[in-house]
Amino acid sequence: MRIILYIFFIAAVLLASYGFYIGQEDVARSQLCIGLGVSTLFFIWMPTFVYYRWKGKDVKQYMLNQENILKMRKYTNNNKL
Repeated sequence: MRIILYIFFIAAVLLASYGFYIGQEDVARSQLCIGLGVSTLFFIWMPTFVYYRWKGKDVKQYMLNQENILKMRKYTNNNKL
C-alpha cells in the first residue's frame, strides 16, 4: 500500500509539473495535465492515504464527546503552563 501511495503521489506531482512546464506552448494540454494531476492527488491519493493511516485505529479516541472533554479539562488543569 505504501508503494502505491508513493507511485500515485509522484505521478500526480509529475503530471501537474509537466502541465506547468508546457504552459504557454499548448494551453489545452497544459490545463488537462494540471487538472488530472490535481484530481489524482485529491480523489485517489488522499482517500487512499487516509485509509492507510487510519486502518486499525480506534476512531472513538479522537471524537469530541463529554467523556473526552472532561479528560481534556482535567489534563489542562493538572498541567498548567
